[in-house]
Parts: sequence; C-alpha cells; structure tokens
Amino acid sequence: MTPMSATAEALAAPLPAVDRTPGALGWPVTAALRALAMDAVEQARSGHPGAPLGMAEIAAVLWRSHLRHNPADPAWPDRDRFVLSNGHGSMLLYALLHLTGYDLPMDELKRFRQLHARTPGHPEHGLTPGVETTTGPLGQGLANAVGLALAERTLGAQFNRPGLAIVDHRTFVFLGDGCLMEGVSHEACSLAGRLGLGKLVAFWDDNGISIDGKVEEWFADDTPARFVAYGWQVMRVDGHDPAALDAAITAALADTEHPSLICCRTTIGRGAPTKEGHQDTHGAPLGPEEIARARAAMGWDHAPFHFPPEIYAQWDARKAGAARQQAWEARVAAYERAYPSEAAEFRRRLSGDLAEGFASVFAAARDAAMDKRETVASRKASQQALAALAPIVPELLGGSADLAHSNLTTYPGARPVTRDPAGNQVLYGVREFAMAAIANGVALHGGFIPFVATFLVFSDYARNAIRMSALMGQRVIYVLTHDSIGLGEDGPTHQPVEHVESLRLIPNLDVWRPCDAVETLEAWRAALARRDGPSALILSRQNLPGQPRTAEQADAIAAGAYLLRESEGCVRAILVATGSEVGLAVAAAEELEVKGIATRIVSMPCRERFEALPETARAALFPRGMPVVTVEAGVTRGWRGLAGMRGGGLIALGIDRFGESAPEKDLWPLFGLTPAAVVEAVKRALG
Repeated sequence: MTPMSATAEALAAPLPAVDRTPGALGWPVTAALRALAMDAVEQARSGHPGAPLGMAEIAAVLWRSHLRHNPADPAWPDRDRFVLSNGHGSMLLYALLHLTGYDLPMDELKRFRQLHARTPGHPEHGLTPGVETTTGPLGQGLANAVGLALAERTLGAQFNRPGLAIVDHRTFVFLGDGCLMEGVSHEACSLAGRLGLGKLVAFWDDNGISIDGKVEEWFADDTPARFVAYGWQVMRVDGHDPAALDAAITAALADTEHPSLICCRTTIGRGAPTKEGHQDTHGAPLGPEEIARARAAMGWDHAPFHFPPEIYAQWDARKAGAARQQAWEARVAAYERAYPSEAAEFRRRLSGDLAEGFASVFAAARDAAMDKRETVASRKASQQALAALAPIVPELLGGSADLAHSNLTTYPGARPVTRDPAGNQVLYGVREFAMAAIANGVALHGGFIPFVATFLVFSDYARNAIRMSALMGQRVIYVLTHDSIGLGEDGPTHQPVEHVESLRLIPNLDVWRPCDAVETLEAWRAALARRDGPSALILSRQNLPGQPRTAEQADAIAAGAYLLRESEGCVRAILVATGSEVGLAVAAAEELEVKGIATRIVSMPCRERFEALPETARAALFPRGMPVVTVEAGVTRGWRGLAGMRGGGLIALGIDRFGESAPEKDLWPLFGLTPAAVVEAVKRALG
C-alpha cells in the first residue's frame, strides 16, 4: 500500500506475485461470488464472468467490512453508495445484493439477462433494488460517483449541525481499464480532486486485459501518477489479498481531504484454471468443463445456484444495516427537536417535492413578465427566471461548462461550492461530458435538482450522459444557449442546425425552445416540476420580442403547443414555429392579413408535450385538411409528419445544411428565414 505522498517511481514498483494456490481461492465468501457469477453466465449463455471472478476479494472485503447499507431499505438516505462503473460485470453486483439480503431472489439470478428479469445484462437503476445508477457506458459510472459524492458533501454542509451529522456517508465505485481510457474519466476525476471529495473511494480493477487482449499495447498510462496529479490519495495493492485491501480501505476512509484510488492488481477470470488472465474470460461463458475445474480448485462442491445456510449467514447484512439505520433515525429525531424548521426542509428536499410557496412565486413572476412584454434574449429571460425562482428552490445545484457568463446561469445568491461547501453553484470548467454525468449522480443522490449549461452545439460532447438522464428518468435540467444561426460570426462550428432535432430523438427528454420571457418561465416551471425525466431548455443569444397573450394562453404553454394568434375571418393556413422563429411567423402573419389571407399561429415550445396530448387536443390545434407551414432554424426532417398525417400538407422551412460565418442580419435572408419567405411558403401551401 502506497500513500499519495509517494513518488511516481514508488507507485510503479512491482507488487508481490499473486498467490495462485488452491487454498487462496478457497475463501468461502469469495467462492460463493465466483460460483454464482459462473453459473448465471453459463445458464444465460451470455455475460461477462471475468470481472466478477477477478474482483471477488475486493467486493467481499468492501461489502462485508466497510459498506454501510440496509438491504431491507435500499432507499435509506444515509446509506453508502456503491457504483459498478464497469457495469458489464453486473453478476458481481447481483450476487452481492442477493447474498447480503436485498429483495433479489435466486430465481432472478437464474434468469440473468432474460426478458423482464431484474437481473439485466447491465445494472439498471429503478429495476433492481440496491442498484444506485445505470451503468454500462464505460466511465460514466465513475462520473456518476463523483456526482453522488458532491451531493453528499454539499447536502451535509447545508444541513449538518455540530454533533448532529444527518448526512454522513461514503461513495464507493468499482472501475476497469475501459473506464479509465474513456475521456470522461479525466474530466470527472480532475474535478473530484480539485473539489477534494474525500468520501469518494474508487477501486481500479488493474488486470491489464480488455476485449482485444493485453491493454499494454494501447493503454500504457501511468495511472497512479495521473491520479496523484489530480490530487487524489493513491494506493497500490494486491487485489486478491484481503488483509491488504482492508488496510487500504481503512486508509482511504481516514483521508477526508482527498478522494482515493485503490489500484488493485488482479487477474481477470481468477480461478478459471485454463482461462484466467486471458481475454476469453471477459465476455463469454467459461463452459461446463472449465467451471467444473474452477469449482474443484476453489473447493466448492455445491450444486449450481445452491448455497448452504452458513454462507448466507456470513454475508447477511440485514441486522447490521437495520441497526445503522436506526442509529441514523435517532440522530434525525434529535435533529428535529433541535432544528425543527431545518428538519422539515431536509425531509422536503429528500422527497423531491417543490416548496409550498413555489406556485405563488412563479405566478407573480409570470404576471410581471406578461405585463412587461420585454424584448429580451431567452438566455437572459432564463437568468431572470432563475433570479425569481431560485430563492424558493434552494435545492437547485447549478453550473456551467466555463460559460456561465454566456449561458447567463449566474444569479443573485449563487455561491460556488469551491468557495462555500454549502454553496449551490458548480464551476465545472470545460468538461461538458463529465458535467452532465456528474449531474446525473447529483440527481440520483437526492436532495437536489441539478442544472447544467453549455452552448447547444456542445451538447454533442454530453449527449450520452443526456441519454442516460432520460434512460434513468432523472430530473436534470440542461440549459443550452446560442441556439441557432442567430449567434452569427462564430460560424458553422458554433451554429447548431441539427442539435434540437437530434435531442428530440432521445426518448423521455423534454426539449423546450421558448419564444420569449413568458414561455421561458413556463419552461423552467415545467422542468422543475417534472419528476420522471430530464428537460433541455434551448435558448437564444439574440433578443426576442415579447408576445401578447392572455392568462389562458399562458396556462396553455405547459401543453407544449398552443394557439398564440389567429387572424379574423376564415383561417386558411397554420403557421407553427418555435423559439426565435415565432416572432418571424407573427410578422409573416401580419403581411398575409394585408393580402387577405387569414392564418393561425401555433407556438410549439415543446413538441414532446404536444405529442403526448390526447388526439382531440391535437386535432383542435390542427384541423384535418388545413395546410401547415413550420418555421424553425434547424433541420426540417422531424417536422414533415406533423400535419401531413391530417391530410393538409406541410411545408417545412428550416436549415438543412451547415451555417456560415457572417453577421446575424446577413444569415437569416441567406437561409430563407424571413417574413417574406414565410409568406411565399403559405402561398405555395395554398396552391
């Protein structure tokens, strides 16, 4: 074991050879983990036995001696969090959950990787009790763990009082070579070191093998030195030596100033007599003959999926977990007596409910915005919304990827956590992917509503983490500004044309593109109130005119699409627009009125909300046979089925190519996005 203060040379020194004698494999608690992993993968004829076999000792020491959890209550707020970042090794986690007493019966393990089983190929949050986050995309579990640790420290700083620590737990994460090769690991771990997340402990399964063979051919980084440079405590141990592992974990927990990386030298497929140490054990069943020989080497003579009572007794964590939770509940009861208002707020925060006064604060802000009808960029309107709503939503934990002064995500009362541990702002630096993945961890922890911000075009960097927000149904808010060619001279590298539509392709993600300050406020309200998934707020750099609307129209914004304006007389065509193009559609409608053509304008700030409406509500906005012209400064493909399904025909105006570097005033006519162009499109639609 080598502490953080050691030199890189000392960290690189060779470890003692791994003990491969049969007796070393015969520790019953690890034999149980190995047997269950082999049996489940073999029965499924699919899976990854290598990591569970290689990490058995690490898992046993952590889960039996250090992890504080209660299998009877997987949602106990002050439990330690455990993340399996190398999620392909899911059978290790399922074995741990089953043996320690979670509601994961053996029948579910026998159905590993089968339809509707609670033991899917990669761990899924919300499906399996005890699974803290969905993992599989390598590196993201590690970044989620950083978010979990950040949330624990910040929530504790906000609520703990002397002698009454009601938020006091650790975050443990297993990871493999693949997690470290992914760039998100650098982004997340660099920030974790800077933030000094001392309750975060990572275990690197340093087995030197991945799918294509020995990683030394393509991954020869000095990983310990890399993490020392980040500001982590780093130790190197034999990953099959329980005593060394226990000492390393104890040292990690003692250092509360630095996150810890325990580099565990292991052998992939440990215990498979002819296959251990080989890439073949990574992602394929071992086969009956190899399993039989492995059982003999471990001295494990029990039938597949069978464990004697003494094994369950050695693993059962229910009694200890219940005692720990009861002790915590006693502290919370004392806290409630000493700090009743803080305790009530703590419970509200954990419940995920918005504060009782939120509705009235929001209503006052919306009334003011409707009265003012200000011409303002929607990014500025978003900042105004934050300033109005943040005091009643103290659970906001926001941050930007080094663009806070462009995204306008600073507001009165925003305090960086680097300067105030009880703060509410994270300075993420240029780390879009890690920022989004960390926010997922913050949301999973509970007690916060995280929002993160960058330019819309850079959502590509964060896209897989945004997808994971949607997959897990987490309340994360993405503030994505500079939404179109309206940013002008920065050119095509910064002008998003396909990004809004590509985000709309992600299931369970609400994409809001508001047209003015009132719609921006409504988008924030909807995102904050949503409990079952993330929201993306797509905001402009340029000023947008405030639109006149009634209170009834303002209420209708939440439906995702609503009637904003309608000409007198017999309506002959419908104009649909989002964001900055709503103002363009209004100007075109005024020109059409002069020509005697009556139109209806539908503002559609959130197509996902509109598409979820009942057919009767959608038909009320889009009567059958009515021609439709859509206007949005982006690719048009997603709009083409909007009204065509109602038999009225559709013309979609947009941008189906990359942008240009030029002043904004020159770009709109270049791409045919002007009131005159909309007028001509309506004429074409009418024949």
